[in-house]
Amino acid sequence: MKSRHLTAGVTSAVLLILGAGCGDARDDGPTTAAPSRPVTASPPPGPPTATPTGAAPSPTTESPAASRSSSPSPASPSPASPSPSGPADAGAEDALRRGDTGDAVRALQQRLDRLGYWVGESDGRFGLLTEQAVYALQKAAGLRRDGVVGPKTRVALAAGKRPDARSTDGHLAEVDLDRQLLMIVDDGEVSRVFNASTGTFEHYTYQGETYLADTPRGRWTIDWQVDGWRDGPLGRLYRPKYFQEQGIAIHGYTSVPPYPASHGCVRVTLPAMDWLWAQDVLPKKTRVWVY
Repeated sequence: MKSRHLTAGVTSAVLLILGAGCGDARDDGPTTAAPSRPVTASPPPGPPTATPTGAAPSPTTESPAASRSSSPSPASPSPASPSPSGPADAGAEDALRRGDTGDAVRALQQRLDRLGYWVGESDGRFGLLTEQAVYALQKAAGLRRDGVVGPKTRVALAAGKRPDARSTDGHLAEVDLDRQLLMIVDDGEVSRVFNASTGTFEHYTYQGETYLADTPRGRWTIDWQVDGWRDGPLGRLYRPKYFQEQGIAIHGYTSVPPYPASHGCVRVTLPAMDWLWAQDVLPKKTRVWVY
């Protein structure tokens, strides 16, 4: 099977206009086995369709089922485990997890924020964004990605575990595929870290052709963006910033698990994407390293 990349002879400008985008490769209901023949063309893209900028839409508007009639059925995934190593922290009596509230949660949020893990507001409520930040910390520390702050995660937190950048100068985004992290880097220093979910590297079918759900490694540049929702052939993308000529983007999505789950794009949460836009962290021409 071949990758979903187009041949190098097509200009990036044309590809960005026609960018296919990506959707959900794990959570989209019934699956279809990929046919055993090579890729001969990239998925035919549709025109950009974005809603005006405004308040973040309700998460239910991005349900994969809502776009199933026009989206491909992904290849059947093998069971995904969010825990690459080690036991979970969930058994500890004083463990903090989603749904908890209070001063201990606020202290956790403040510590995560100081270390650069984007947690949104430190409001003392262990919600989605705190869980996402804990995922990112656990990934950086090589722990089980369960979102629970138990003994092992507390040790990593106290030790100030942070991922290292590979770049040494300038402002750019780095995407670590092995650890599933998006990092904002300035002159070699990581300033912000986000839990991310990238391509599953599994085959899926679209209009009778077989494609590989890969997030291509390389050094790219953000060349196109849509300030709103975009309906791509493979699903809906929130405020995408396209950095690769095949239509691969960093974008918001309602489901951002701690493991690969997309058709190739780099997912972050809707609030995280809003923050990236509001702070102008990823303007056009920003470099993106994927490794």
